[in-house]
Amino acid sequence: MTDVSILPARSGGSLRLLWLGALLGLLGLCVLLSLGFGARLTGWADLRAALTGQVETMGQAAVASRVPRTALAALAGASLGLAGAVMQGLTRNSLADPGILGVNAGAALAVVVGLATFGLDTSGAYVWTAIFGAAVAAAGVYTIASFGAGGATPLKLALGGAALTAALTSLTTAVILPRGDISGLVQSWLVGGVGGATWGRIAPVLPFLGFGAIFSLLSARKLNLLALGDDTAASLGESVWQARILAAAGAVTLCGATTAACGPIGFVGLVVPHLCRLLLGVDYRAILPGSALAGAVLLLLADIAGRLVARPAELDVGIVTAFVGAPVFIWIVRRKRVAAL
Repeated sequence: MTDVSILPARSGGSLRLLWLGALLGLLGLCVLLSLGFGARLTGWADLRAALTGQVETMGQAAVASRVPRTALAALAGASLGLAGAVMQGLTRNSLADPGILGVNAGAALAVVVGLATFGLDTSGAYVWTAIFGAAVAAAGVYTIASFGAGGATPLKLALGGAALTAALTSLTTAVILPRGDISGLVQSWLVGGVGGATWGRIAPVLPFLGFGAIFSLLSARKLNLLALGDDTAASLGESVWQARILAAAGAVTLCGATTAACGPIGFVGLVVPHLCRLLLGVDYRAILPGSALAGAVLLLLADIAGRLVARPAELDVGIVTAFVGAPVFIWIVRRKRVAAL
């Protein structure tokens, strides 16, 4: 039988629920702010009217146009936050992130190659191609990190991911440069953003995001066991390879579908799990839903900031999250270095 004493404790459950409720409330507030702020500021009257279906004024029309954008930002942030938490648990690496491990870069390269070579023209084709590229990149990073003594250690995964990301990004640029017919569209997409979102852009990715979220959330207990080490997890009756496949499938699907819809957006999956571990502890049954909520909040705030900072123009969320995430990444690296001394 499982020795429950070595699993994450259930104490503090009320506090975790309180924090999850606070994140949910903050998400609701961010949704309202996202609907109200933009190139045109709208009042509460226009906001209430637009949410009931009225588009009689410019303000109401502005709010109505922001609804799909807000939905896409929330979905993308939740997906990236959840995927980042799964990857950190799967690799036992606090530096793991879809951008750092090359998963987003693989999805982006696959889409660019498909667009340039095969003329992808449907949303479904974009999504499947992006997921395929993300899966190949994830497998490539794990294979590279597995060479040598010690296998796929956290440090080797981070280094292999950084190297593969640089290579895939260079290949993406090489594919785009001679193709003037697609370069403008693709270069804008590669920045990562939610501007111009429509329901037609969101609908094709919803099934993939749903399946990815289900796989990821079902892996919570398995990640708790993997955190104890592969040998310990196996001794407790867990099939390590099945646990890794389930978790990886969920994370890769989330990353691929999000990249297809928004382009590669970095650092959300790095920042959010660290915040959730500070608030919720080390139990992935709390970290995973918390990371989804916090990721949605972060990307909504990044989108709002991008609209306000450069008014009447906009900064894409990929630029804003880079400004936020890069200092956090440096802080994490410095903290790990100090801890190792």
